[in-house]
Amino acid sequence: MADSSRGRLAIVVGGGPAPGINGVISAVTIEAVHRGLEVVGIRQGFSQLVTGDTSKMVLLSAAEVGPWYNRGGSILGTSRVNPAKDPAHMQNVLDAFDKLNVRYLVTIGGDDTAFSGSQVYERAKGKIKVAHVPKTIDNDLPLPPGIPTFGFETARHYGVQLARALHEDARTTGRWYIVVSMGRAAGHLALGIGKAAAATLTLIREEFRGKKLTLDGLADIIIGSMVKRKVEGKRYGLVILAEGLIEAIGEQGLIEAVGENELRQYGKIERDPHGHLRLGEIEFGRMVREWVSRRMETIDLKSVMIDKDLGYELRCADPIPFDAEYTRDLGYGAVKFLLSPEAAEYGAIVSVVGGRLMPLRFQDMIVPATKRMQTRDVDLNSVTYECGRQYMTRLEKEDFASADKLALLSAAAKMTPDQFRARFEPLI
Repeated sequence: MADSSRGRLAIVVGGGPAPGINGVISAVTIEAVHRGLEVVGIRQGFSQLVTGDTSKMVLLSAAEVGPWYNRGGSILGTSRVNPAKDPAHMQNVLDAFDKLNVRYLVTIGGDDTAFSGSQVYERAKGKIKVAHVPKTIDNDLPLPPGIPTFGFETARHYGVQLARALHEDARTTGRWYIVVSMGRAAGHLALGIGKAAAATLTLIREEFRGKKLTLDGLADIIIGSMVKRKVEGKRYGLVILAEGLIEAIGEQGLIEAVGENELRQYGKIERDPHGHLRLGEIEFGRMVREWVSRRMETIDLKSVMIDKDLGYELRCADPIPFDAEYTRDLGYGAVKFLLSPEAAEYGAIVSVVGGRLMPLRFQDMIVPATKRMQTRDVDLNSVTYECGRQYMTRLEKEDFASADKLALLSAAAKMTPDQFRARFEPLI
């Protein structure tokens, strides 16, 4: 029987949606009630708590949340409001939790929400025990090797279904699709979709770390793939681009290529408080498609191309069985940690490794200077990436080492071998 005398357990969801949020909410509630706690869900994340408003609180019961474990979205909503940015806002949150008699907190979210949870733990000085359940479809949080963030596998699953359908449409109609996948900091989702959908070419930000990437260079990598497919007798293809490539090109690179005024045709151009362009407002897929078309004109290569952004369709999908099971483990594990002696010693990010609960201390996971977790990149030296790279169709060193191959490629591009080498070999 739920009892508020021990203090309540609150659940707060922050950041963008990811499949499985309701699974965590459901599992936390069921286990907490089973342990005799009263559970309150805070609607719309920290957005109302930062003002001290506690009216968005709702009591949760096992019967109410049980049916939602395998549904997408969030029954509590979510918000990107970060109370840790303003000490006054954080104090309002603490006062609100005190008013609600909250003694245990489960936060569900990414970097900002994890840091907010860590600050609640630190500022509450032991009065509130905190567990954070990490989520992102980007899979870029530094969990132990081989452990995904919840939501990633579901997002990849549905992303692959869409990409396979586009690939078949490309084959049927003889056209090329340029698909931009979510994944600003890391390319796990783009690579996962590209490999499983047998994409012709998948490009991620990590490939260009330490290298200068230009819009011309990106377009020519794609064109090189098109030329090679033409030689193979295939005039269609599917290209997956991680959205982080736009930041790899960078603000200055885009301005040099397109011009700041011309950038406005690709979206609303805004600058952040530091004066930098908000690159997320730019229609990157359309820009790449049009730039590829422009670069193709100089070599008389023609192809019908369609661009598509892939991401929002995936964030509120019903979780596949992997995430439905995984989020139950995470929710159960969060409550188990909060009621353990260790929770009085530190706040933690919940992780399950090898079937065992592994709480990861906030202080070990969050970088003090950035107030964020270290990004988990795609490991370019892993067999996972190596396999994906080997199955792509793109220009390779051997294409330029063989006079016969070079002759075929240059002829397909209606260029001389020397012209083809001068333009495309530097991209290898």
